[in-house]
Amino acid sequence: MIKSIKKSDLSFFLITFSYWFFMLTDGALRMLVLLHFHTLGFTPLQLAYLFLLYEFFGMVTNLTAGWIAKKIGLNITLYIGLFLQILSLLLLTQIDKNWSITLSVIFVMATQGLSGIAKDLTKMSSKSSVKLLAPDNNSKLFQWVSFMTGSKNAVKGFGFLLGSLLLTFIGFKSSLFFMAAFLSITLILVLILLRGKLSTTKKDTKFSEVFSKNKNINYLSLGRVFLFGARDTWLVVGLPIFLYSILSDGSIESNHKAFFVIGTFMAGWTVFYGFVQSITPKLVSNKNSTRKQIEFWASALAVIPLFLIILNFYTHDFLLHITIFVLFVFGFVFAINSSIHSFLILKFTDKNRVTLDVGFYYMSNAFGRLMGTLLSGLSYQYGGFSACVLVAAILLFINRISIKKLDLNNL
Repeated sequence: MIKSIKKSDLSFFLITFSYWFFMLTDGALRMLVLLHFHTLGFTPLQLAYLFLLYEFFGMVTNLTAGWIAKKIGLNITLYIGLFLQILSLLLLTQIDKNWSITLSVIFVMATQGLSGIAKDLTKMSSKSSVKLLAPDNNSKLFQWVSFMTGSKNAVKGFGFLLGSLLLTFIGFKSSLFFMAAFLSITLILVLILLRGKLSTTKKDTKFSEVFSKNKNINYLSLGRVFLFGARDTWLVVGLPIFLYSILSDGSIESNHKAFFVIGTFMAGWTVFYGFVQSITPKLVSNKNSTRKQIEFWASALAVIPLFLIILNFYTHDFLLHITIFVLFVFGFVFAINSSIHSFLILKFTDKNRVTLDVGFYYMSNAFGRLMGTLLSGLSYQYGGFSACVLVAAILLFINRISIKKLDLNNL
């Protein structure tokens, strides 16, 4: 028994480390692409287009990844995810600054689509493994999933900073080669050290089994669409371009300063958000009603962007220091909501369906990011940062309605 627990702990931490290293490159790549192509003259909507296939193929991947993992095993889907990210980084080095805007957009969209497949194969594999490796009790499951989710987002935050620094000091293409080499070492280590299958396979699994008949999983997945749609409407294009408009006059020197400040802020915010996720089990009291806690945090999140909108109405402008403060409050409450969601999906599913239900759930997550990415570009282009915040508030209220539909009596 002790040996099996030690083996499961080792596997869990090995998978977590590989997920960390993947997300470090994912965050760095997002910042590299956003800032590099913004300086080349891409509009906010064109910048949003760059990430649409990333989110679309992430959605498709999540829908099918659980079914694929059921057939070939979680180990294989994890290896494939890491390999495809390396491939997407190397392909992106082939872009030529002399290409037309249209050709550049199409090519970057394609490479980002490949990266989206890689990201969600790795994510589904890592998150599903928690259900299989964690001991059968709520406390341990909540701790493990919160640790993995929170630490992953903290690492992604460092990735934002890494991407900004790499772009500043070694340039776009050299940064891509550096990250591809870094991730290749990670893949080799995982191939060597991760022994034994993470999950049992069932080759006759039907694709129709991907769609859950569990009402809780369906409502939770619907809420996830609007939760992450709201976050990305605010943060993917709108916030970085809003900060850039304040910090840079377009010169090379001010661009470098803006890259550093934007990257540092996005890193700090994401690390903070990830840290809060990792300690959520300590912040959410076991003494209170589970339903009341979940509904309280969902309601609190929906109110925060409204507060910023009202404040902007009276000041006639978004004050930078107040906006940053409100964003950190938003990050705190969002992190708690996200961790609760991640715990609930693993609690609602069972070990026989974990890859299918987690895949379906994160398909909803990817659809929310796809929607949020497009809305971020559209909102900022046609209504500025205030439109991004308003749309995010609307989406969060829809998330609140979905969460209220959950049956939490048996938790």
